[in-house]
Amino acid sequence: MNLKTQGFVLLDVDVVALNNAGKSTTSNFDNAVATKKIYKNGRAYTYVSGQAWRYWWRETLRQNHNWNLSPITRESKIAFTEANPIVYADDDVFGYMKAAKDVKRDENGNPILDKKGKETKEDVTVTRTSPLKNSAIISVGSVRTAENWSSMARQEGDSVPYSKEEYSAIMKGMFSIDLFQVGTFATYNKTGFKNLTEILREEAKSNNAIEINDPFVKTKTGEPQRLVQLTKDTRIQRIADTIAALKTISGGAMQTNNMGDVTPKFIVLATTNSGNHPFSHIVKSDGVQNDKILLNVEGIREVLNDYAKQFQGTVFIGKRSGFMDEYNAELKALETEFPNLQVLTVNQAIDQYCEQVKTQIP
Repeated sequence: MNLKTQGFVLLDVDVVALNNAGKSTTSNFDNAVATKKIYKNGRAYTYVSGQAWRYWWRETLRQNHNWNLSPITRESKIAFTEANPIVYADDDVFGYMKAAKDVKRDENGNPILDKKGKETKEDVTVTRTSPLKNSAIISVGSVRTAENWSSMARQEGDSVPYSKEEYSAIMKGMFSIDLFQVGTFATYNKTGFKNLTEILREEAKSNNAIEINDPFVKTKTGEPQRLVQLTKDTRIQRIADTIAALKTISGGAMQTNNMGDVTPKFIVLATTNSGNHPFSHIVKSDGVQNDKILLNVEGIREVLNDYAKQFQGTVFIGKRSGFMDEYNAELKALETEFPNLQVLTVNQAIDQYCEQVKTQIP
């Protein structure tokens, strides 16, 4: 069974500029920075790109969970990590692509030797689709940004004016983690599946990794392809760290003067046996004003009913006190209605889900 962690978060930020879009084309100032925004039905919504969210996530894992991040190499117009998920957890969880050297083998899998009896090498490309997938973080309702005019005036002579766009918003984001894929690697030569070179495969096996049958991909003769899988403890630690990092995640542009708290103020965590993410529409904006944010409690009830057979274990909802307190009674009523639902604080929900997911790792 291919289980997935499905997560949904709400952020509540005030006077921030979390992800900028470069020079503003609408300002009267030469030194003007625009924030990222997108339009839907003629309305503007601010957002943080999925790449920026992943950067925050990676850095939080480095700073707060002692992850040794994979080194980055820059060559001409390309850059790549070490592409070694055995040693570097972020290569495992966040994925990679890299051109590498590998041992050249014959059709029976034996190394091809040169005239001096040494193993010959060939160019290969190793790729790994990220087990962690995430959306952009986008404002739930439309946002009217403010242009903040500032100036540098501590030097002699004229001041230097500049401006930036700022906003306050409740923002939503989704993510998913493939629990089987973390710490499990393919080595067969098929586009998108060759995660490891033969050299790394041997390195993994020398570090107590095991080989298992691929439950989905078979050879031409009908035999299952083989996968390399790290120890269960290693896989559990990487998954739990990735989820727990949300408790302390930090980041965003303009933090010097526009510091914002980007930890979730509302979170839903669940394990499903399908790839569908069911929580995308459990929050909405007021249909008239479009700036008042509403928690769609009936939508949560609908999801819990419609996807009942896909949820594995408990569904956890975490909410920070002081955020959407008007829904406390309705959420507690849901908890009474659905035995597999728990409503807790944000950090309690994350901690208890991490304990549950440890028992669900295959």
